[in-house]
Amino acid sequence: GGESLIPGMKALIDRSVEHGVESIVMGMPHRGRLNVLSNVVRKPHESIFSEFSGNSAQDGFSGDVKYHLGMNYVRPTPCGKPVQLSLVANPSHLEAADGVVLGKTHAIQHYMDDKERTRSLAVLLHGDAAFAGQGVVYETLGFMDLPAYSTGGTAHIVVNNQVGFTTDPRFARSTAYCTDIAKSINAPIFHVNADDVEA
Repeated sequence: GGESLIPGMKALIDRSVEHGVESIVMGMPHRGRLNVLSNVVRKPHESIFSEFSGNSAQDGFSGDVKYHLGMNYVRPTPCGKPVQLSLVANPSHLEAADGVVLGKTHAIQHYMDDKERTRSLAVLLHGDAAFAGQGVVYETLGFMDLPAYSTGGTAHIVVNNQVGFTTDPRFARSTAYCTDIAKSINAPIFHVNADDVEA
């Protein structure tokens, strides 16, 4: 059911643009990244496949996984307004891109003179275990009301496959839901059953 993320992200983008958003900066881990690169950010398949072909100029040098690279794209939307999408590159270290996404979004808002912070949106995607277990998630949630760091809000999407690497949820956290950490800033939390999205 995790593939329901793709139409969900497309709907989030389209509705955001209808409400005045012009730029969306996204960060995500490896889970579903190729699907998002191809179907949301619209990275050409040829470009994705060429990164795996071994013909890169960087062959022979150490580097991270090929699909950890990012992409920028001006995407058309059903309402007729284009939106600038940016999926930032990330390392294998889960949640390391969170601060980058928030900083880039804040910088875009600064240079767009978006004092209301309504024209640029930060979107962070997470796995269930990383959202609950990585301290950087809580640290970036804490930026919410800090004037020098706030983005006016960040949409966090957690794909919960019920297992973090090899850890059973019973041993991964002390809360009922992996998203309970967001209660610390009174963030609204919506639960969607990916196996029954209409539920």
